[in-house]
Amino acid sequence: MTADEKRVIAYFSMEIAVDPDMPTYSGGLGILAGDTIRSAADLNIPMVAVTLLYRKGYFYQRLDDNGRQIEEPVHWVTDDYLTELPERVMVTLEDRPVFIRPWRYDVEGVTGFKVPVYFLDTDLPDNLEEDRRLTDHLYGGDQRYRLYQEVILGIGGVRMLDSLGYEDLRRYHMNEGHSALLTLELLEREAKKSGETTITGADIEAVKQKCIFTTHTPVPAGHDQFPLDMVSCVIGETRESLDFRDNHILEVVDRILGLPNDLSNLDELLHADKTLNMTLLALNFSRYVNGVAKKHGEIASLMFAEYVIHSITNGVHGPTWTSEPFQRLYDRYIPGWRQDTFSLRYALSIPKREIWNAHIEAKETLIEYVNRETNAGMSTDTLTIGFARRAATYKRGDLFFFDPARLRKIIDMAGPLQMVYAGKAHPQDQGGKEIIGRIYRMKETLKNDIPIAYLSNYDMAKGKLITSGVDIWLNTPQPPLEASGTSGMKAALNGVPSLSILDGWWLEGHIEGITGWSIGENPRNKRGEYSSPEDAASLYDKLEKTIVPLYYKDRPHFIDMMSHCIALNGSFFNTHRMMQQYVLNAYFL
Repeated sequence: MTADEKRVIAYFSMEIAVDPDMPTYSGGLGILAGDTIRSAADLNIPMVAVTLLYRKGYFYQRLDDNGRQIEEPVHWVTDDYLTELPERVMVTLEDRPVFIRPWRYDVEGVTGFKVPVYFLDTDLPDNLEEDRRLTDHLYGGDQRYRLYQEVILGIGGVRMLDSLGYEDLRRYHMNEGHSALLTLELLEREAKKSGETTITGADIEAVKQKCIFTTHTPVPAGHDQFPLDMVSCVIGETRESLDFRDNHILEVVDRILGLPNDLSNLDELLHADKTLNMTLLALNFSRYVNGVAKKHGEIASLMFAEYVIHSITNGVHGPTWTSEPFQRLYDRYIPGWRQDTFSLRYALSIPKREIWNAHIEAKETLIEYVNRETNAGMSTDTLTIGFARRAATYKRGDLFFFDPARLRKIIDMAGPLQMVYAGKAHPQDQGGKEIIGRIYRMKETLKNDIPIAYLSNYDMAKGKLITSGVDIWLNTPQPPLEASGTSGMKAALNGVPSLSILDGWWLEGHIEGITGWSIGENPRNKRGEYSSPEDAASLYDKLEKTIVPLYYKDRPHFIDMMSHCIALNGSFFNTHRMMQQYVLNAYFL
């Protein structure tokens, strides 16, 4: 490592999307991580990143004629994208050594500054065959397989950074709880520094000062928990230099949390059913904790009431998600926007006709692709709605079809519509898979009324294609489960207004009739349960009475909204602003 590569921030994430052709991500978490690193490179932030190398990816999605999802391994050539390095480190898994090697990928910013990303891999001849497969699949395998991966990422990641010569790291940023075991490795290192064989309160405080934790979801499935007997079996022997090396993980944690300090007690970290909660582990050992939107910060503070949880609203990397036509437009009218995304507020001065022309060019690209891939028979002249995100039940991707008769009435009374869908369901998420199936059935039911396409194998490239090419971005999560959401931010960069439930980032980005439209009531004013029938009725009312007539009968007003989407939301909801907040509030405070 050269002098100009000195880094002080280590960013850990289970998934990072650095290249559309590298299947090292599944969805929003990985996309955010990639955008974070791209902005760090643009802003010359001295960061290094760590993740795992997935040789078979998340999965390749095929959809049959009934919308049944079929998962297949992804085949890609690692050497085409990454550079193998000679360093090796070892972790102990169930009393056996597992060796790890790093692969490097440099993310280069607009000024030429590079952020190295290290992908950790166990496919080495020194490992047992079963251990060579430990980094094959993202979110694959059983619970033990996941725990193995989290040991490799957290404990192995810290050891690898040491081996690579990153000796001056001041902060370890855990992007979700998957890497929380790094705190135990840092504790052991602190004890070794002082020559102690036990963990002290000073060691704990030293680790806390180094760690930052971002929690991303209020959904319980997003918070990893492992049975203590499994954790003890898998990692009990990795703490070899300390005097609790022969104890169970329960006793290890008990010793750590039993010391005089301000940490929460053992019962909070460990559930009554004897599980280790990785979110709580990260919370206990972090000096700064944040949610990913203002509302999510409030929800997280209610979920974890004994912790101080701040909020830094997510963003997206402007140049990555802006379509080529709009990039050319911004280059002409707002030079420097790639590094100073706040300057996109000047989009209000771009001639409206040029904004519309750039949009139509992006839309034509999308419609041509959709028709070629799905034979949907879509038209560039028709109001096009987009919905693309992970297929999960709480995201309610099928809410649009709640009342087909009402949809037909809207078309008859206001004007034609067409829909573009995309999204993968987790292989074990049967509810998410059923939503895809329902959309396919409605595609058939409404085929004479509304052209509907579902693009398979949703990835970065399709995400950019859809968010930049549709006319309206639809988002229908069940409040308050949308921690942030970022797809609408990508749409805004391309002048596409959102029609969305008031949850996550949209509570901050929504100005009715200016940046888009709301569905349903503001959750701050809402009492009682949320109702899909009520939300669907609100969605249909907005389409029939406001959006469709505006699109077809008042195009100048619609284009004016596009300008405001860019100037108000595109200029703010981006990772350049987000990273500046991390620098000021977390990294260097």
